[in-house]
Amino acid sequence: MDAGAEIDVIEPVEDDSAEETGPDQDHGERSEPSSLKQGGILRTLATVEKDSQAIAESFSSLFVSLRSTLSEATGSSVDHMSCFGDAAGRLQESALDAATKGNRYINSCLRLNEEIKGVENLAARLKHLRRNVDVLDTAVNKLLRPP
Repeated sequence: MDAGAEIDVIEPVEDDSAEETGPDQDHGERSEPSSLKQGGILRTLATVEKDSQAIAESFSSLFVSLRSTLSEATGSSVDHMSCFGDAAGRLQESALDAATKGNRYINSCLRLNEEIKGVENLAARLKHLRRNVDVLDTAVNKLLRPP
């Protein structure tokens, strides 16, 4: 029976013009058809009650299943958030470590640049000194080996 079905029961009132009179109904014996109607109503009510009980059990089972699934999803979410927190913490540590190493590298490059500037001046002086030594060597060779 459908859960949303309604049963309209209209009992005839005495002297009702809508009341049927037939071979099964005798105005003198009203109790028998009335008890048949009541029996049908009671059977219908019993069926409705049984269906309602089945629906209630089905909903109860559904809610237990939903509660279990929600609990699993919540547990998974907590695990994922914990994992995400750990990963974010490690990423932060790695980023700080990389930034520190990057700053050291930049400072080393700046120091090396300053040292190279000093070496360039020294190289220029050495070139000049080399020319002078070559000139002196040529002069000494001319003096020691006359033509």
